[in-house]
Amino acid sequence: MAAAFDLQGHRGARGLAPENTLAGFKVALETGVSTLETDLAVTRDEVVVISHDPVLNPDLTRRPDGQWLATPGPAIRTLTREDLRGYDVGRLNPASRYGQQWPEQKPVDGQRIPTLAELFVLAGPTVRFNVEIKIDPGKPDLTLDPARFAQLTVEAVRKAGTAARTTVQSFDWRAVREMRRLAPEIATACLSIEGGNFDTVQRASGRPSPWLGGLDLAVHDGSLPRLARAAGCAVWSPFWRNVTAENVKEAQALGLKVIPWTVNMPADMERLIGLGIDGLITDYPDRALPVLAAKGLKAR
Repeated sequence: MAAAFDLQGHRGARGLAPENTLAGFKVALETGVSTLETDLAVTRDEVVVISHDPVLNPDLTRRPDGQWLATPGPAIRTLTREDLRGYDVGRLNPASRYGQQWPEQKPVDGQRIPTLAELFVLAGPTVRFNVEIKIDPGKPDLTLDPARFAQLTVEAVRKAGTAARTTVQSFDWRAVREMRRLAPEIATACLSIEGGNFDTVQRASGRPSPWLGGLDLAVHDGSLPRLARAAGCAVWSPFWRNVTAENVKEAQALGLKVIPWTVNMPADMERLIGLGIDGLITDYPDRALPVLAAKGLKAR
């Protein structure tokens, strides 16, 4: 029997279908993912909805009159759930640089920003979920605070009866620490990235990073897996380029699962699976399936 592997469809299956839409999640399920990975936002009337961006994104959002948004915004927290129903997110703006990155994505016009509750209903009784609380410690005015955001997420998960099948992740570890406090029965994942324009660890600063929930990397000998464990996470999800044989081994020895993001090329999938990772997050789950099969693994 093939060993189990957690194949997570990023924003549903962004490379194949409109991201973070019910149509896209359906494609991901049909492709064969074991987990739906997605992002959360909260409306003005405190409905938990699915969106990667805290504001409406002009690269994928059309107004009720069918015209593309000219600029980002407004912020989702300033709109009601009913307001959001007027916007179409079923295709990418072909004139945008972002839209040109996903040539295999097939549009599905008429898709609306869904609620988390709608996703739970669509997916059925066995699918797993990995939902991200999208907040930024440097932009507190764009979203709810971590405590309230976490509380609303807990309420939505418990109401749907999906606590045993849901992981809540965040780059802002204040959110995962709040989740551990409010709902210890819901697993959490600590997201991280080092290097480049986006660095949540900030080793070079010599100070605790504002992304790491008040935890100090230096206290844990510079070990990110040890820090993730101290945050109460069951999963460490590093950017895939930050994964090494050494940190995979260290994390797993601490009882953490290692599930990198976002791995899209088969050669990179093969290399990381060879390091013993527990799963991966990808925009192209169809590309991952033959790699898993060749390694004697099955998405489940």
